[in-house]
Amino acid sequence: MIEVSSPPMAKTKEGSTCGNIKIRQATQNEAPLLYALISNNLAEGHLLPRSLEEITFHSHRFLVAVKDNEIRACAELAELGSCVTEIRSYVVSEAHRHQGIGKHLLQELLTTAKEDGHQMLCAFTHNPRPFIRFGFSIVPHPWVPEKISKDCRNCSLFRNCQQYAVVLNFQSMEN
Repeated sequence: MIEVSSPPMAKTKEGSTCGNIKIRQATQNEAPLLYALISNNLAEGHLLPRSLEEITFHSHRFLVAVKDNEIRACAELAELGSCVTEIRSYVVSEAHRHQGIGKHLLQELLTTAKEDGHQMLCAFTHNPRPFIRFGFSIVPHPWVPEKISKDCRNCSLFRNCQQYAVVLNFQSMEN
């Protein structure tokens, strides 16, 4: 596992550097770039559509991976309830995949979530492999009722979802 030592993203805009990739909190001015990155990857069917307004409003919850002043990946830590936080809109631009950027970003998301006191992380993904490498477990969708009530019930694929639900419980890791 990659060691990343940095202060929590919610408390700094500096972030951390992994190789030549800098991972930091997004700024509100970058919302159109995040929107474009997410929108450009909707065709694969692995992301939920997001509006520019929603991304702008929640831009402070996004972490971005930047190299050469270009955002190459992003993800959001979105609280679904008092105990559950979801990794949403986790995407690496197609031109920069298979370079370890997603792994660095996921490590920083875990570090940030743990330092910010989140108890459990979840994600819904077509490819659970990267999450499993970081200690997530595949669980039945009903084990994450906060996600189902917030997003799934309104989805056209509800009850026919092809995504895996993955969770990581920080409390069980400490015991």
